[in-house]
Amino acid sequence: MRIEFHGAAGGEVTGSCHLVEVAGKRILLDCGMVQGGREADARNAEPFAFDPASIDALVISHAHIDHIGRVPLLVKRGFKGPVYAQAATCDLFPIMLLDAASLSEHNAERENREHAPGQPDVAPLYTAADVTAAQQQLHPLAYEVDTEILPGVTVRLHEAGHILGSAMIELRADGRSMLFTGDVGMRGTPILRDPASPPRTDLILMESTYGDRNHKDRAATVAELGQILAAAQADGGNVVIPAFAVGRSQELLYWFAEHFEDWNLAKWTIFLDSPMAAKVTAVYDRHEELFDAEAAAVWRGRIKPFKLPNLRVSESVDDSKAINRIHGGAIIIAGSGMANGGRVRHHLENNLAYARNHVIFVGYQAAGTLGRLLVNGVKQVRMFGGEISVHAHIHTVGGLSAHADQQSLLDWYGTSPNHPPVALAHGENPAREALAASLKQRFGVAVTLSQPGMQLDV
Repeated sequence: MRIEFHGAAGGEVTGSCHLVEVAGKRILLDCGMVQGGREADARNAEPFAFDPASIDALVISHAHIDHIGRVPLLVKRGFKGPVYAQAATCDLFPIMLLDAASLSEHNAERENREHAPGQPDVAPLYTAADVTAAQQQLHPLAYEVDTEILPGVTVRLHEAGHILGSAMIELRADGRSMLFTGDVGMRGTPILRDPASPPRTDLILMESTYGDRNHKDRAATVAELGQILAAAQADGGNVVIPAFAVGRSQELLYWFAEHFEDWNLAKWTIFLDSPMAAKVTAVYDRHEELFDAEAAAVWRGRIKPFKLPNLRVSESVDDSKAINRIHGGAIIIAGSGMANGGRVRHHLENNLAYARNHVIFVGYQAAGTLGRLLVNGVKQVRMFGGEISVHAHIHTVGGLSAHADQQSLLDWYGTSPNHPPVALAHGENPAREALAASLKQRFGVAVTLSQPGMQLDV
């Protein structure tokens, strides 16, 4: 069994993509999009480092774009094999990728309108038709069931606790096995079940997003969120929350239902300004069998997370634009979570300049994104061709992260029955280097820091 690293390696956290060669077959784990930085679009359009037609099967860990965003391109360029994923991930797959295709098509149209005469037209990375073609290759899997995806190659999915349908991928063939964690969630994350303990295996390919830090206690984090909303109410402004359509948006609505009265949320109008998040929320509603016991109890309560009395779901562009005429009393949840695209950028454009407003970041902000600039404290940003001074209050509420922190990753690995070698991916260099040092010190295991193109025998 040999692994070749092609994405989310070398100190990056996006573009997840790993090639496994075993039993005479070639299996791809994830095929994600690079996000953040000026070169992201060009890098996503580059040829794959392998022949897509040579891949026998693709297994995806979960539905975030940095893990599935180039699947339609893989199909477009010749991959004809099956795509395996947990059933809820299969439901989320077209929602996420049709949105990505629409954004790519829109950006190509804009560039073609603006470029100089005689320049060649810009083509979108892929289209809605390419997404539909890729969707035809999906094969849904259940958790904790062995599936022979190719002759002699068995896959078993384990709960990752990151987003709905997120899975750790156990791959077995030729008497060897490996576990690809995808993204590991925090224990106690609302709605989702806790991550499963790792099985006995020969290698763990592990994420390291927060490998150098620990999150604030969840109860303290939720209390902090309430305090920010109270301060924002006193200031009389709006609250803008960049949030991923899958996971974070639903978790926020969960906390709003849980604390609807003690946070005085009836005094706000809550906008979910994301057609994609609304569709994702409907998928959550269809998969209550994946909820933890506490979430199931909340769903039976008087105030239901996805049906808050003052929740307004903005479907159309006109609905979204209308929000920007509101100068106080609005909580606006909109994507993207790193503020590098989507409707949230328009809300930031309209709210960043005023000290009465608050912006709350509730997830990881990759290098090169607008979100990273704002949490780093820049005083001015360039948006839509203009310069905007930043006077709004910027908050980072790290304890709501969907990624396990350093201590949680160490504790999770510690439950392994045999403490196998580890390869670290999906982390910036300081984070994964710190996690590698901690794993070596605590467990005495060999740790490899993945690099693009590196091969590792299991």
